[in-house]
Amino acid sequence: MDWSHYRFRSVWDLPAQPADVFAVLERGEEYPLWWPQVREATPLDERRGTARFRSLLPYDLFVTAAALRGDPGSGILEITMSGDLEGWARWTVRAHEGGTRALYEQEVEVCKPLLRRFALVGRPVFLVNHALMMRAGRRGLVAYLRRR
Repeated sequence: MDWSHYRFRSVWDLPAQPADVFAVLERGEEYPLWWPQVREATPLDERRGTARFRSLLPYDLFVTAAALRGDPGSGILEITMSGDLEGWARWTVRAHEGGTRALYEQEVEVCKPLLRRFALVGRPVFLVNHALMMRAGRRGLVAYLRRR
């Protein structure tokens, strides 16, 4: 097993219409407004940007993201990532019980040397760190959608 390889899957049920959720999720530069662990998101051009993440643990992750797919009709947003994380992430947004179900999937290889060094012993802590980040992201998005 490659201890630096991760697959994540999170499901967020949200009290807003799919088009509204998709509109917020496609604006990566605004993630720091509602997702506390996304500390910075800076556009480089129409399809690429950089981001800095930091959750509970005292380290930052830096990535460059490039849009692969942004299709409101299918509700799919997909990016590739390079930098401290190499891989992809995808949102799939669908109507669900009067609101929206947003499925987040991510497959990455951790490239940051410090995290690779502690890959085996740190893996359980890294997984909890990611889960806390996702929980805070969902809460932040719900609050942000309610303010709009």
